[in-house]
Amino acid sequence: MPAILFVRITSGLDAQEFERRLLERRPRFHDVPGLLQKIYGRDSETGDVCGIYFFESQEALDAFRGTELARTIPAAYEAVEVRREVYDVLYSLRTDQGPFAESGHPADTTG
Repeated sequence: MPAILFVRITSGLDAQEFERRLLERRPRFHDVPGLLQKIYGRDSETGDVCGIYFFESQEALDAFRGTELARTIPAAYEAVEVRREVYDVLYSLRTDQGPFAESGHPADTTG
């Protein structure tokens, strides 16, 4: 079953330095097995930054969490607070688009 990892980081870094570090580390995520997509976001009110990771399976997400790349996220961004949440994918709104388009995962067609 596909899985989503949501990570929210509060950091003392200014926005420009935080983004520089995001861009510096970004290419390393291309090589994570089972990672279908990663979305980066920023809360305009608080400055907190999030990463939303879409994995092909819970096993791929679990394997990622044990990597050096995952373990160094808080230190890389000088995190003051980190919140991690894991979700199983239930349904996709658009089954022909997005990170789970080819997974054959059931879609809610009732609206």
